[in-house]
Amino acid sequence: MTAPADGVRGGSGAMFDKIAERYDLLNRVMSFGVDRSWRRRTVRALGLGVDYRVLDLATGTADLALLIARTHPHGSIVGLDPSPGMLAIGRRKVAEQQLDGRIELLEGDAQQLPFGDSSFDGVCIAFGIRNVPDRGKALAEMARVTRPGGRVAILELSEPSGGLLGPLARFHIRTVVPRLGALLSGAREYRYLQQSIAAFPPPAEFATLMQASGLSVLSVDTLTFGVCALYVAEPRKEHA
Repeated sequence: MTAPADGVRGGSGAMFDKIAERYDLLNRVMSFGVDRSWRRRTVRALGLGVDYRVLDLATGTADLALLIARTHPHGSIVGLDPSPGMLAIGRRKVAEQQLDGRIELLEGDAQQLPFGDSSFDGVCIAFGIRNVPDRGKALAEMARVTRPGGRVAILELSEPSGGLLGPLARFHIRTVVPRLGALLSGAREYRYLQQSIAAFPPPAEFATLMQASGLSVLSVDTLTFGVCALYVAEPRKEHA
């Protein structure tokens, strides 16, 4: 990806620091609010029981971590993200909902997780895996820290390849998203969003990378005319 003139790398923590204050609003507007239903589906895919421990990677402003905590009231969540600006907003939201005792937000790198093997009952990442430079390494780390039988749920945007509404969905991703993002936030970094989606591998190819990284893929579901995909997996025995 081409870096902006100020040297901030697309997809980096520094880039997200610059758009942190408007990130939640932009997500709602640019997805027409559908991103909330995608997150609910991701939470269900984790298959959590009681007294669970979940790792939410690329937690950002903690939307997914908060949803997990509200949906399953007897467990804990660790959120990890490389952007201090996004985490600051996430911590404020966690405190406002009085969930500080159950949600811990940490700055960190998905490619090198500071946790022991089999530390979590589930691992999730929403709209973040495409920003990781070495996706295979991050996937292998997810497999390593997930306990045997635990679930890994990955929610990621994709560029629709077909279907009756495919052309309309592609126009929205390629043209509307970056222009609307720049208009609402004043940040040209939202051009990166369209570029990163276009560069992300199609679902079947990404699922193959997951398999090669120590995960057994259980399901791949395309959502909302193919603009998003949910990948559900579990660590393979040799990685458990």
